[in-house]
Amino acid sequence: MRLPLIDRYILKSYLTVLVSFFFILMFIFIIQTVWVFIDEFAGKGLDISVLLRFLLYYSPKLIPLVLPLTILLASIMTFGNFAERYEFAAMKSAGISLMRAMRPLIIVNSIACLATFYVANTVIPLAEFKTYNLRRNLSKMRPALAITEGMFNDIGESNIKVGRKYGENDRMLEDVIIHEKSPNQINNIVIKAERGELKSEALKEGLQLVLYNGYRYEEIIQKNKQKKNDPHSRIAFKQYTMNIDLRAFNNVDLNETSYTNTFKMQNIDELSQSIDSLTKGYISEIEGFAKTIYLRSGIKSMERFKKSHLPKEYKGIKPYYASFPKDNRSNILEDAKGNINMQLSSFSNQKSVFFIREKIINLHRLWRDDKFVTAYAAILLFFVGAPLGAIIRKGGFGLPIVVALTIFLTYHFMGTLFKNSAEDGSLHPFWGAWLISLVLTVVGLVATIRASKDKSVFDVERLKMNLKMPLNLIAKKWKRWKETFV
Repeated sequence: MRLPLIDRYILKSYLTVLVSFFFILMFIFIIQTVWVFIDEFAGKGLDISVLLRFLLYYSPKLIPLVLPLTILLASIMTFGNFAERYEFAAMKSAGISLMRAMRPLIIVNSIACLATFYVANTVIPLAEFKTYNLRRNLSKMRPALAITEGMFNDIGESNIKVGRKYGENDRMLEDVIIHEKSPNQINNIVIKAERGELKSEALKEGLQLVLYNGYRYEEIIQKNKQKKNDPHSRIAFKQYTMNIDLRAFNNVDLNETSYTNTFKMQNIDELSQSIDSLTKGYISEIEGFAKTIYLRSGIKSMERFKKSHLPKEYKGIKPYYASFPKDNRSNILEDAKGNINMQLSSFSNQKSVFFIREKIINLHRLWRDDKFVTAYAAILLFFVGAPLGAIIRKGGFGLPIVVALTIFLTYHFMGTLFKNSAEDGSLHPFWGAWLISLVLTVVGLVATIRASKDKSVFDVERLKMNLKMPLNLIAKKWKRWKETFV
């Protein structure tokens, strides 16, 4: 069935702007991605195909960010052009309402909504899986890439931590700490140095690490294990050279996919299973901790002791305490104080553990709900942009771009703020994911209703009248006061 001419015209006008800006914004964001990761890949001798593969894997993650912005911008510009060129007035004179003009675009954006959901639920987890594994394999291949600032990194048979990397290809290191692994996997040797330098050219199958101004600590293993204080040696050095075997780094398959355990790699079904599993484990951990606290409290033993010494009826803490023999009272107080201090310390430590467990569960819930929110944004921002374009009656690139960016940045910033609040438990994950979208839904409904009735977003004349009334009243009272007292 052939579409009506008016529908074809609206679709052509809208899709031309949508497709053009989508590819422009995707290109901009890809360039920004290259800029973010340039330090990680530049100067490492990587083939251009590896970089292109990385960008291919990373690109799907940009679609939930680029597509809603493009839809918002395209809808404002399209309907702004219609209103500015009086084409919208001509449509209304022909009996075509705003909703009728929006109908073919509603269908298009509904398809975009379903496509976005598919990308968010299927393509992005796969892309995250490929990106993560590629970066891990590259880090194995390039030791300088494998060393992350501020954390321990397994390089060969050593565990290395650096405070800062700098210089050409990040060869220069500051605040170096090295744990050397023994055959029995016990770290008996610790090396600390003010700075270091990576020299990969010095060895054919390895890496040479030159350390400057530091100490080498070595624990001396004794046959007699009964001694409490194990002796150790400390050697100061101005320069210390380590040779690290990298033969395992040089035989890396970039297509290897052995890392599969992050929540960003999961679809909705997998996330739901993970949430159920994590929640059950969390509840079990809480119950286990509660049981442990109960056993540590000594209540059970006190109850056994109470049968022979306490009255049948409890009448307060003083009679309770006085019912015990005098010789035992001081011991009871000391035990009580010790138990309380131990329980407080245990509560403090366990609180941080429970916080991390709850945060992980919240992240899974947010990531699952965000797939629906991302898809909903494709249709939501159209219902915000189309009526706003008809209201502001301004096409072109100037005002529509400013309005679109203002709305989208507010939407994105508030969404991120609510998600961060939900992540640490300040807000329920459902509201963290959906709250800003629900608010914008109300805005879209109000804008659509007012645009359908040829009204502006704010009734300026009525606002002026409401402001004038109290001002006129104040002016009259002031005039009377002056006439009376002056």
